[in-house]
This record gives sequence, C-alpha cells and structure tokens, in this order.
Amino acid sequence: MRMKLFGTAAAAALALGLTGLAAPASAQDAKVAFNVGVTSDYVFRGYSQTNEDPAIQGGVDLTAGSFYAGAWASNVDFGDDTDAEVDVYGGYRTEAAGFALDFGVIGYLYAGEPDGADYNYAEVKAAASRAVGPATFGAAVYYSPDFFGAADKEATYAEVNAAFSPADKWTISGAVGQQWLDVSDDYLTWNAGIGYALTENLSADARYYDTDVDGVPTAEDRFVVGLKLTY
Repeated sequence: MRMKLFGTAAAAALALGLTGLAAPASAQDAKVAFNVGVTSDYVFRGYSQTNEDPAIQGGVDLTAGSFYAGAWASNVDFGDDTDAEVDVYGGYRTEAAGFALDFGVIGYLYAGEPDGADYNYAEVKAAASRAVGPATFGAAVYYSPDFFGAADKEATYAEVNAAFSPADKWTISGAVGQQWLDVSDDYLTWNAGIGYALTENLSADARYYDTDVDGVPTAEDRFVVGLKLTY
C-alpha cells in the first residue's frame, strides 16, 4: 500500500478517533458548529483550486475539551474529472506560557480524481499564536510524507500570520508562507485582507493573494471576496 493512501486513511481515522476519545471525557462540554460559504475563487497556498472560478464550501466541527475534529468540502477544478475536495481533520489545542498551541493532522481527499493522479494526501501540523492587545500573531508548519500529485513526495509548508481588530466587527489579517517541495520548485506565497462581521453568524472577507511563481495563471495575483455563515 502506498504511503499516501495510508497517510490519508490514517488522518481520517485519527480525526474520528479523537472525537471518540474526547466525547466520553467531556460529553457535556462537546460543541458542534456548522459553516457554509461562497467565494469568488478557492485559493490554497497561493494557487487557485477552481481554475479561478467561484466555489461553494461547507463544513462541520466538533470540539470536546481540548480535542477537536471536523470535515470540510469544496468544489474544485483541476482541468480533469476531479469534482470536489473533502478534508477530514483532528487535533489537540492547549496553552503554554501565554501561547495558544494547536497540534493536528489533516487528510485531503479528492472525489473523481483520475487513475494515477495520486492527489489524496495527509499532513501533520503544529501551530502557535499569541494575542497582544487587539492583535494576534502566529506561526504554523505543515509536513506531508507524500504530497499532492505523483511528482512530489515530502513537502513542508511554513507560515507566519497576524490579525488585528481596529474596531468592532472589523479584522485586518495577512500571512506569508513558504512551500518546500522535493521535486517541483519551492515558492513563496502571501495574502492580506479585511473581514467584517455582518451579523453574529455571517461574515464577509475581501483578500489579495499572490506568489513568486512565474508563468502559471492559477498562481498569479488575484483579489477574492467571500461570505461565510457559521451556526
């Protein structure tokens, strides 16, 4: 069995397993949240996943104590028969020395992928953030032993990010990340945008994305707007 298939299955199993472990210990504290959204372009690490077309997305999250698990889906367009991306994830959140810490695993599954495409993969992540007044600063690293597609195997993505709330309902945020790949060229990506809480459950976001990749239309700079409903 290929490591990629094993890693993705393990990610899904762990996400579900974390739910099962956490629920008995914190059944009364368990919370379930749903989200649905629409965006003018689904951008992941600087690349359009929908060939620069809009996307409809939605997910569910379960939190029980410090453990969490969830699933999320979006339509995608890679120019082949692949129709959708479905992510399953789970992890553990805690605090130490004033930092919020997040350790988890994510499985990326692709519906309708062509034979031999080898799209499915899994990543482990570690993230930390700290609030300083109205601002929050963070960093995260993701590692995959067998990355998306048939070309690259090991891959690492590292990011620094920040968010600032200058006024009630408004949030300015941005991130800079580096993707390292063992076969394809490494690249830098960044984004910056502003979010606004239209209601308690509905938010809007307008964001600029870019990379240092040349000659790839789906990695060129773009402006994306989206709406997200959480309940």
